Amino acid sequence: MPDIAALLLFCLQLLLLLSGCLFFAVGTLGLFRFSDTLTRIHALTKVDNLGLGCIVLGLLPLLSVAAGLKTLLIWLVALAASATSAHLVARAVDVGRALREEDDER
Repeated sequence: MPDIAALLLFCLQLLLLLSGCLFFAVGTLGLFRFSDTLTRIHALTKVDNLGLGCIVLGLLPLLSVAAGLKTLLIWLVALAASATSAHLVARAVDVGRALREEDDER
């Protein structure tokens, strides 16, 4: 019976790791394919954070408790950094767009 549980855990880990890699690939594809800066940011922040989460969850059973907590903390910091940097880039795009519209009106 323990062999079946170990096999199911391995399959779940494999599924999470592969889906995380797939999400990273889709986010990278969105970075190259989307034309607008805001849609590129959206693709990177949403999909890459989901991919990182899948990879972290897939690695958790392999790690000790301390290493697992550190990995979860890294994921949370990456989520916060991604949201903050995306907000700053989107704000810069918005300010730049407003300045161009102001110059066009003159």
